[in-house]
Amino acid sequence: MASDAHGDEGGLVFHPMDQFIVKPLFGGEDVHWYTITNVTLWMALCVAAIAALLIMGTRGRATVPSKSQSIAEMAYTFVHKMVEDVAGKDAVKYFPYIMTLFMFIVFSNFLGLLPMSFTTTSHIAVTAVLAFAVFISVTVLGFVKNGAKFLELFWVKSAPLPLRPILAVIELISYFVRPVSHSIRLAGNMMAGHAVIKVFAGFAAITAIAPVSVLAVTAMYGLEVLVSFIQAYVFTILTCVYLKDALHPSH
Repeated sequence: MASDAHGDEGGLVFHPMDQFIVKPLFGGEDVHWYTITNVTLWMALCVAAIAALLIMGTRGRATVPSKSQSIAEMAYTFVHKMVEDVAGKDAVKYFPYIMTLFMFIVFSNFLGLLPMSFTTTSHIAVTAVLAFAVFISVTVLGFVKNGAKFLELFWVKSAPLPLRPILAVIELISYFVRPVSHSIRLAGNMMAGHAVIKVFAGFAAITAIAPVSVLAVTAMYGLEVLVSFIQAYVFTILTCVYLKDALHPSH
């Protein structure tokens, strides 16, 4: 998200989308499923950062907690309460999975704000895997827990009988659109914010508007910090809502 290059004719050339290019770490241009890329690196750093906070940071478990222990405990309490409030007490057994999702997304988002970093959650390939994992998990869970009664999720009993078949079709379409909207929302917000910051940063090369550009970048950066947390929260709370539907499918 740093500087932009000047064109051959003296004009500024902005490439706000260059920061999202997937590149091999060890030379070459082709990217295969086994290639170690910048995405791989930053996902690994994300996992390492989470492990450092949740494992190393809470290893002492002191009565008077350290800063890292306090942050870890707050994150644990925040997600645990979310799961219990939204999906119910019987959903708490699935808390580890939801906690893992939240921590991975929020750390990926925040690490992407570092200079010269890569925002893994700006790629639909990453967010789609997360979203489809949630979709498949809650669907399988719904049928395992409820059997054929899980289909009651699509049958709105409170609606007049003539409208129920129409609403069932709408509910069915809405259900299968869930992983699409779930993934695009996160990737789209992260990509858009970083692209805007890159554009504003490019204008800093123009002396006349450099102060305005710096202020704009600062404001957008502050906004992106907030968006990074909000998008992790939204993804997680929607997961809790979908989990609730799987456990209690009746309208």
